[in-house]
Amino acid sequence: MTAVEAKTYHLQGRLLEVCNCKTLCPCWVGEDPDPGTCDAVQCWYVDKGEIGGIDVSDLGVALAAFVPGNVLAGNWKAALFVDDRADSRQYEALREVFTGKLGGPVADLMALVGELVAVEPKKITFTVDEGAGVLSIDGVTHCELEPFRGPTGKPTTLNDSAFSTIPGSPAFVGKAAVYKRTTAAYGLADIDLSGHNAIQGTFRFET
Repeated sequence: MTAVEAKTYHLQGRLLEVCNCKTLCPCWVGEDPDPGTCDAVQCWYVDKGEIGGIDVSDLGVALAAFVPGNVLAGNWKAALFVDDRADSRQYEALREVFTGKLGGPVADLMALVGELVAVEPKKITFTVDEGAGVLSIDGVTHCELEPFRGPTGKPTTLNDSAFSTIPGSPAFVGKAAVYKRTTAAYGLADIDLSGHNAIQGTFRFET
């Protein structure tokens, strides 16, 4: 039995995501990004989870990425950030999952990353209050986002899309009032935008 076969994971939580595409982001339906390339930040916040018996609840993992063309073509360049509140065992377990080493749905997503330039601990602030989300990664990004809402006040959802960072779950599409990213040190563009794409949602990843 290999290490991958022996170590399973069960993670459930929430996603916040922003990028430099207009709204709605064409990447999610398999089309090319609006500017031709995409500069994005995603954070998966694990409300409840375990990896190989290690409890990783109440911790976040984030990715700052450059997508050079169609999202499904892969070859992303990215930096991965693990919540600095994780102890050494939690950090290593989350690193293994989110670098794709333990297989499953996260590995399928991370297979799109062609160059992972860094894996680092960072302070991550992740809040959602009545649909308004705030994502901050210390020294890396600050984002403020809000979902679109239908006539009943419920968030507008995207289902069964060609691409998803939360496969199997509906995405709440919206707009980011603030998207600032300071990532030149990782070989990724710095970003300062308002009114561009935002996504929220929930996820359940397991092997």
